[in-house]
Amino acid sequence: QVQLVESGGGLVQAGGSLRLSCAASGRTFSDHAMGWFRQAPGKEREFVATINWSGARTRYADTVKGRFTISRDNAKNTVYLQMNSLKPEDTAVYSCAAARNGIPLAIRGNEYDTWGQGTQVTVSS
Repeated sequence: QVQLVESGGGLVQAGGSLRLSCAASGRTFSDHAMGWFRQAPGKEREFVATINWSGARTRYADTVKGRFTISRDNAKNTVYLQMNSLKPEDTAVYSCAAARNGIPLAIRGNEYDTWGQGTQVTVSS
């Protein structure tokens, strides 16, 4: 059984930074693209960032491009999301996910088959 566990969320002032971590267990982590999504209250889940199996390729939502960085350490079975210059509109529950086999970069939710429980990020103005 695959498990993804996020950590690193919290409360931060606008302009601040946080680093989220997602630890994976239960299958070959390095075989899969990974991604981060977020969901704010009353809104649909939205794509944030994705990274391919090796870490050489990434894609970002326009809303976070230039502020957030996704990375991974396959030796530690962990994917990270470094979030800088945070804004109040970044407030959401952030979840990591593992993509289905064979998908090199995944930006749609239905391209993922395993999800973490999420971690709350709150940015105060």
